[in-house]
Amino acid sequence: MKRSEDLGRPRNQPKIGVQYNRSAFGQFAENVARVMGTARFLVIQSVLVLIWVGLNIAFISFQWDKYPFILLNLMFSIQAAYAAPLILLAHNRQESRDREQAQVDRNVATRTQNDAEFLAREIASVQLALASVVTAEELREQIDRLSEQIAKINKN
Repeated sequence: MKRSEDLGRPRNQPKIGVQYNRSAFGQFAENVARVMGTARFLVIQSVLVLIWVGLNIAFISFQWDKYPFILLNLMFSIQAAYAAPLILLAHNRQESRDREQAQVDRNVATRTQNDAEFLAREIASVQLALASVVTAEELREQIDRLSEQIAKINKN
């Protein structure tokens, strides 16, 4: 296998003359989906359809698309034919990013849990170490007992 071969394409698949940047096309698809998914787009499209229908009904001499509005339906069909795949492509790209982010979040959560467990073990070991440490009050009691015993010995 030559180093210059494109490993992203099977060997037997013929090259297509048109080359495109997948990332740029994906960003274009996301921009289209972002615009078409807004209320503003729906309002503008609705106003344009009302104008289209109104002009074709009101001006009988200027009717370019008579009542069943076949041209308008054709335009909607073309819009849907292009919009659906672009929206699906944008959705797939977002899903891929979400999957990667979820993996990062799982890794962070695992590290955080491991750190919390480590700290809990450290706190437990410090508590055990402190349990065997003599307190100031216990030390005073022992000193007082020893002082009393020394005092008794000195009296005798």
